[in-house]
Amino acid sequence: MKLSSNQHPQRIAFLGLFAILLPIFVPNLFAPLGRASPSLFSEWNAPRPRHLPLLEGAINRKTPIKQQSELWSPLPNQGWKPCIESKNIPSLPEKFQGFIQVFLDGGLNQQRFGICDAVAVAKILNATLVIPHLEVNPVWQDSSSFGDIFDVDHFISVLSNDISIVKEMPREYSWSTREYYATGIRATRVKSAPVHASANWYLENVLPVLQSYGIAAISPFSHRLAFENLPANIQRLRCKVNFQALVFVSHIKMLGETLIHRLRYLPSKYQASQAEFLQEKVDDAAEGAGKFVVLHLRFDKDMAAHSACNFGGGKAERLALAKYRQVLWQGRVLNSQYTDEELRGQGRCPLTPEEIGLLLAALGFDNNTRLYLASHKVYGGEARISFLQKLFPLMEDKKSLASAEELAEVEGKASLLAAVDYYVSVQSDIFVSASPGNMHNALLGHRAYLNLKTIRPNMLLLGPLFLNGSIGWSEFQQKVIDGHKNRQGQTRLRKQKQSIYTYPAPDCMCQA
Repeated sequence: MKLSSNQHPQRIAFLGLFAILLPIFVPNLFAPLGRASPSLFSEWNAPRPRHLPLLEGAINRKTPIKQQSELWSPLPNQGWKPCIESKNIPSLPEKFQGFIQVFLDGGLNQQRFGICDAVAVAKILNATLVIPHLEVNPVWQDSSSFGDIFDVDHFISVLSNDISIVKEMPREYSWSTREYYATGIRATRVKSAPVHASANWYLENVLPVLQSYGIAAISPFSHRLAFENLPANIQRLRCKVNFQALVFVSHIKMLGETLIHRLRYLPSKYQASQAEFLQEKVDDAAEGAGKFVVLHLRFDKDMAAHSACNFGGGKAERLALAKYRQVLWQGRVLNSQYTDEELRGQGRCPLTPEEIGLLLAALGFDNNTRLYLASHKVYGGEARISFLQKLFPLMEDKKSLASAEELAEVEGKASLLAAVDYYVSVQSDIFVSASPGNMHNALLGHRAYLNLKTIRPNMLLLGPLFLNGSIGWSEFQQKVIDGHKNRQGQTRLRKQKQSIYTYPAPDCMCQA
């Protein structure tokens, strides 16, 4: 239908008004600054494959049976075993110095390490530990408490011979709350604890507060206890907390077991309710369990922006990440001084879903591999994961394996979702993390403690390989295999200043 001369200006005016009002009514489309919700426009340009020849080679790959067998075979005994119980367990003192409170920020695994350190500090000071307070996560706005994630009664029971723990403050100290310390300077708050403080620092600076007031609240507390020059019994106590005392609440474990079962008995009735789970186990028991690998795909917008690398999303993506980086870190990102080629040559760029898929394919995982994706949110969404999906069509995650009813108790709670992923990851046949971080560190240590296979991507090798546009699939595959032979969970002794939670030998383990 042809517009009249009067209708044409009206249509232009309407479109102009629409363009003006759209940012007002739907501001998120034009604001690439939100941590949890990146700008939609910045991600409309779906990234193209950056390594198309390698991708084609990987899709058509044929993995030899011998390579498959070696890849999935468990780690041999490496001469180390868990060793966290003290030979001489002293009885608890009749009188304690007072109550210790700690306030823990960060994500699930940073808080996990903080809990272990809090128990150790309470032991050093001969104090009673109040169940740690978990701060609201500023990124995901998760207000989950200690008891929402971890089994409090189990925690107290396992440590009952080591320290005194209470679930909440006695009535005489009920005033000592997070809100109380947020409103002014308080004599009972210790806020000067240095990063990696020694045991002597706590005895000299916190013990007097306990003796004067009967209570000391330490905030901030993350990374506030050293890894060096501590008595062996304190180190082993930290290990005991991490590997024995901290277990997830029953509904997290139940959901984790459900996901593991469905991964091992593929194909399965994924959308069954929890009431049908036990019947599933009976029905599938005769089929034999399959193996699966967990991939922790840490590729969120924060990490992508902070790395200052180019991820193939075009000019719109580069501008959005640059703006995001400037708003959050005001030019304090050192990587932004280097070119993308320099960063990749130094192995300082996180692996994209496409690149981690090529790595897995080169290592020998075929298109029948049961791949569980442990990730909260991937920058670029489905478009960026599509390359990984082409290589591994049996890729699953929580939402594909469980029903909405089963996910109801954890949905929208980042810490609980991360706890489910952690539970599944610990029990997988193989674990791979796309880039370092707190979850990577926690699982690297936990699986080393259990002598389970964990593949650590060789970033110094992969960066230059992905820069080489002329490399063919066969050469790429051979270099990847050769470069990862000693990166599959072999025991590595902790070096000075390294974390005992990432490298549990020799502090948490003994030679068998």
